[in-house]
Amino acid sequence: MSAPTTQRPADASGTFAIGGDLVVNRLGYGSMQLPGPGVWGSPNDPAEAVRVLRRAVDLGVNLIDTADSYGPFVAELLIKEALHPYPSDLVIATKAGLARTGPGEWHPIGRPEYLRQQAELSLRHLGVDRIDLFQLHRIDSQVPLADQLGELISLRQEGKIRHIGLSEVSIADLGRARDLAEIVSVQNLYNLADRGAEDVLEYAASRSIGFIPWFPMATGELARPGGPLDMAAKEHGVSPSQLALAWLLHRSPVMLPIPGTSSVSHLEENTAAALVTLSDAEFAELATAV
Repeated sequence: MSAPTTQRPADASGTFAIGGDLVVNRLGYGSMQLPGPGVWGSPNDPAEAVRVLRRAVDLGVNLIDTADSYGPFVAELLIKEALHPYPSDLVIATKAGLARTGPGEWHPIGRPEYLRQQAELSLRHLGVDRIDLFQLHRIDSQVPLADQLGELISLRQEGKIRHIGLSEVSIADLGRARDLAEIVSVQNLYNLADRGAEDVLEYAASRSIGFIPWFPMATGELARPGGPLDMAAKEHGVSPSQLALAWLLHRSPVMLPIPGTSSVSHLEENTAAALVTLSDAEFAELATAV
């Protein structure tokens, strides 16, 4: 295992073509931590938030994940402020389908007219004519899936979105969705300590669907002092978080981790994880330590 240095560490994470045509470095950035506490309102330090986004691009990150509900709209507006006009290779993925009523409060709404409204607002807030990857943040159990995806298909046909993704779904959900539309990405909870979505990852990998793990650095007991992740990290001179991200990148070529932070120093540490190379034996040792 080694951790060399470079000016653009995200380049070392390898690439993946979302939908077959959006080529991104596999280690991206998630903007959920940019708004205030409870993912609500403006950040405590707006200038630092802008610096984080600009630094991410400097480090080679060209996949930024966001959502209309982060703030709401705070993260999207910060992305526009920091990066517009956007680099030609930057892919911005956003989501709709969760409404906000206050800090820490999230409510699925999948009515077609609501999804269209939010997509139109995201286009405006991001300052783009087309959203590269538009993800249904949650499937609303009160609305037929065909109606929810049907509206996204219409938006795609109108040229307002390029590709469709899903978030927090089962294999059954994915199968039903793929009968209706081409699905190019899935975003589920997944990390070294919580691999409950292993079956969804395998399904995605077998079909070249990008897998975006949210909460990618949660390591639980593995990172406790003296735990296997802590010991391995110390042995090789990296942080437990870097090792956890390196494990994800090793796990599958369709894996697209999006660690989030509101701090430039943490961003630089997270992105340096792309430079950490695990052997197959080290990967397996960490995998079986849970």
